[in-house]
Amino acid sequence: MTAEEDDLVEIAVSGEARAVGARAARRLQARAGAFELLPSPAHYVVMKQTADGAADARSYLLSGEIRSAGVLCDFLSFVAHTGWRGEFLVRDPDDGTSRSIFFEDGSVVAAQSTAKSERLGEVLYRYGVLTREQVVRCSDASADGSLRFGEAAVKLRFLTREDLFAHMSRQTEEVVYGMLLASRGMFYFLDGFDESQLSWRQPLSISTLVREGIRRMHETKYFRARIPSDNHIPVRVPNRQPPDGDSLGVYAAVDGHLNIAELGRLVHAGEFEVTRAVFQLIQSGHVSVRAPLLAPRSIVDAYNQAIGLILRELDAMDEGDAVREQLAAFAVQRGMSSMFEGAGPADDGTLDGARIEQNLTMPGWGDDPNQRLADSLYEYASYALFLARPHLRRRNEGKSSREPKSRLSVRVSELLEPISPQSKRTSALDRQE
Repeated sequence: MTAEEDDLVEIAVSGEARAVGARAARRLQARAGAFELLPSPAHYVVMKQTADGAADARSYLLSGEIRSAGVLCDFLSFVAHTGWRGEFLVRDPDDGTSRSIFFEDGSVVAAQSTAKSERLGEVLYRYGVLTREQVVRCSDASADGSLRFGEAAVKLRFLTREDLFAHMSRQTEEVVYGMLLASRGMFYFLDGFDESQLSWRQPLSISTLVREGIRRMHETKYFRARIPSDNHIPVRVPNRQPPDGDSLGVYAAVDGHLNIAELGRLVHAGEFEVTRAVFQLIQSGHVSVRAPLLAPRSIVDAYNQAIGLILRELDAMDEGDAVREQLAAFAVQRGMSSMFEGAGPADDGTLDGARIEQNLTMPGWGDDPNQRLADSLYEYASYALFLARPHLRRRNEGKSSREPKSRLSVRVSELLEPISPQSKRTSALDRQE
């Protein structure tokens, strides 16, 4: 059943409504009771729970369907301009996420979200205000509803009340930015709100939030071309003097091991601010960025795909065995024998990831055995491609000059990307063929 069919409700000619999809059935069950059918266009059905059975009798003053990211900017600005007091609610049809921001006198005074990344504890963790252990303890303390999360953090003395108030606005910002990025769903502006819904109040300018949200949407497109995710790791470029300015302290914190998210917690800044700072450092030539380091088995999986492809090409030319012998000698020369012990390589060149992982637990692999494994296998695959080059060149002799001489190096480079150190991305693989 497709997502559309899962939401399907069928209205018979008799006027009876029947849920066809499972999700539609769950939604109707949650709304059991009497409803008033309101006037609406022929292709819409709008109903409102009768006053007798309604826990929330508020009317909505504005509603619509979200078809692309950013469309809510004008609606939020309009609500602020009217000075309406109420709740701007957005529902995501796919994951059921609900986001609300509360307006009063043209300002946003509070926000709520069911998205995990926008809950107060997660926001405070990402900004390095609380540790993961502290978040768990606050969640446990507030699980029975007797305390809110922030109150628990203060009671457990992880934060002062003043610190909590200062950081609460960050949650509102995250909720608004998440709302602006919604590309599907429905939005409603509900008239008024119950003051008990709010855990705190702090007026924020919606025009400032919308302007910042738009800027983030545009700039993120450029950032993602160089920094694909917050799991990517900035690395200092050797032999460069520190930059003239480092207001967030990002460059000082870059150590080649911390990713974007971890740097944010260290310097107490959000993902966007750290990403922008790293992007500027890339532009100035002070840092490069490498892909997130994988777990040992994933590192071996990436290598296995690459070496398997290379040896299949060589076996098709009856040159595979000679290259296997040269690779074995290279492994001994580079001190990889203990890493490979009991793990292969098999005839197709692949290694046993489980055994490699076990070997790395033995003493002698340094402080970062995963990085050493990734570097070693990347170098090993690069050497295999180097050995394959003359055979591939002979095979391609006589081909049209307009035809790419070999796509093998491009494909191998793609397969090895997850374990490729940034400093080596212009080395052997990029110069092959």
